[in-house]
Amino acid sequence: MTVRPDSPLGYKPWLKVCGLRTPEQASAVAALGVDAIGVIAVEASPRWLAPETRPALFAAVHQASSRCLGVLVVSDPSDAELPVLGPAGGHQVLQLHGQETPERCLQLRNALGPDLLLWKALRIRQPEDLQRAVDYGSVVDGLLLDAWVPDQLGGTGHRIPIEWLNGFEPPLPWWLAGGLTPERVAPALEALQAQPPSGLDVSSGVERAPGDKDLAKVQQLVAALAPFRQDLSS
Repeated sequence: MTVRPDSPLGYKPWLKVCGLRTPEQASAVAALGVDAIGVIAVEASPRWLAPETRPALFAAVHQASSRCLGVLVVSDPSDAELPVLGPAGGHQVLQLHGQETPERCLQLRNALGPDLLLWKALRIRQPEDLQRAVDYGSVVDGLLLDAWVPDQLGGTGHRIPIEWLNGFEPPLPWWLAGGLTPERVAPALEALQAQPPSGLDVSSGVERAPGDKDLAKVQQLVAALAPFRQDLSS
């Protein structure tokens, strides 16, 4: 994610918890100190949330923490979907988790306007897939790396082999996703201390069931990340 001068994100690595489904739980998670909360707009996902219920969830997040970003996760959105993808829905970020090309990302940026940040998820099947990051450098604000799993877009619990990421230096901020739990945060960040991710994205690693977060695990996750966080102004 590009950090704007007025960005509420002042520390990194940032933390995003994805796949929230109720305003009450999203509010509680935001209050624990996470930096972004994701809502799934892919109907095939067990964490899908209907369009008419999303604004209330994002409003609850903002009320609990004005610095916590709302992220709407989509896959290959059509032009017909544009009316519900803009910032009027209460989110500040649109995360593209399908097969969107750099050209399509640019089209969406132009259509949705400058007030919405765009992140592009890349599903990594082999080390060579990391080279695709360069293609998106000028058309999105951030990247999210997730493990490739057949017929599943995310929230699988599968991990990218950490050794693949040694030396990975993309042209823009990036989030590491896939199989992260409170216990795995420290080993992952220690292994990547030479080129650490800008943020971590967690979903299934803090769940009781798809879309139902365990607040104790979220709190443990925040605590596990705390020793690695640094003020961006320092």
